[in-house]
Amino acid sequence: MARGFRQQQRLRRDRHGRGLRGPLYPSSLPAASSRAEKFDALVLDALEPIEARWRHELTKLDVAVDDVPEVRRNGRPVNTEGVLHDGSVPLSRLVPAGVDRAGLPTRARIVLYRRPLEARAKDPAELAELVHDVLVEQVAGYLGVEPDVIEGE
Repeated sequence: MARGFRQQQRLRRDRHGRGLRGPLYPSSLPAASSRAEKFDALVLDALEPIEARWRHELTKLDVAVDDVPEVRRNGRPVNTEGVLHDGSVPLSRLVPAGVDRAGLPTRARIVLYRRPLEARAKDPAELAELVHDVLVEQVAGYLGVEPDVIEGE
């Protein structure tokens, strides 16, 4: 009984009557964004010039971000077709169009893995360059052309 009372008291304790003071930064400032939100914005910035040049060819392609890749499913390795690796770590995956479990058609999708990409970059500029390079590689794989063609070289 005394233990339950102490736990209940601990949950209600408001240290010196201060309580929660509020957010550190206003939500309108970039500093209030989470790492995932900043990475999403970085992906959109990297995709913009590619999409501007290849808009008609990319109408049936989606781009998504996952935190980490799924390496094993039910104890077995996941199919590695369309995966861009750095050593043994997947950085992104090109999922072709197909049919889902419910029998509905799905669109082709490029999935970027945020944590492995962030771990390989020393600073934000290098991360932006790495994300751009990975997107160029995957878009080139989707369209069946060389990455230099995507860049316009």
